[in-house]
Amino acid sequence: MRSMGDGTAVGSPFPLYGGAVEQPSRHVIPAAAGTPQGPETDKVGYRGPTACAAAGITYRQLDYWARTGLVEPSVRPAYGSGSQRLYSFRDVVVLKIVKRLLDTGVSLQNIRTAVQHLRSRGMEDLPQMTLMSDGATVYECTSPDEVVDLLQGGQGVFGIAVGVVWRDVEAVLSQLHGERVDTGETLVGHNPADELARRRNRAG
Repeated sequence: MRSMGDGTAVGSPFPLYGGAVEQPSRHVIPAAAGTPQGPETDKVGYRGPTACAAAGITYRQLDYWARTGLVEPSVRPAYGSGSQRLYSFRDVVVLKIVKRLLDTGVSLQNIRTAVQHLRSRGMEDLPQMTLMSDGATVYECTSPDEVVDLLQGGQGVFGIAVGVVWRDVEAVLSQLHGERVDTGETLVGHNPADELARRRNRAG
């Protein structure tokens, strides 16, 4: 278990300052229904409005976080007026996590450190993570025992299971439009409401 931010953990957590500590041995939390895989993250990007819908944030928040470097689009940044930012699947997951951390009162400084840490981890690692916070420090837990230890120490106030966020984002994005990075082709999501409208149009 490691902490992200200013706080120093007691006992088993390892203090983490911008990811500058040695990686502890990795313990995997079994996923509820297998490890979520996500879309082909290197081939599909999502425009700002789609990223907002999946992350549950406003476009104003998205724009501010991009301009301040909190969460920048890793597929394509905005190049002046009229250009469209393009976010990867991982970006959208991070956006949703940032929203949850902000909602629970975590400081922006600690959120920045947490974002840097999330970006430093491989895609296969993210669904196994649980982020815990006491409002001052963000901790990464990679085993159920670490979660219990943190809660018993009276430090953990809330937790974010990254795998659950991952699946939530995946479910929403599957119903929205994406864009192929290599060709620019629009990928139409499967939205049951859209299908119903198409059937009604054909019937009319």
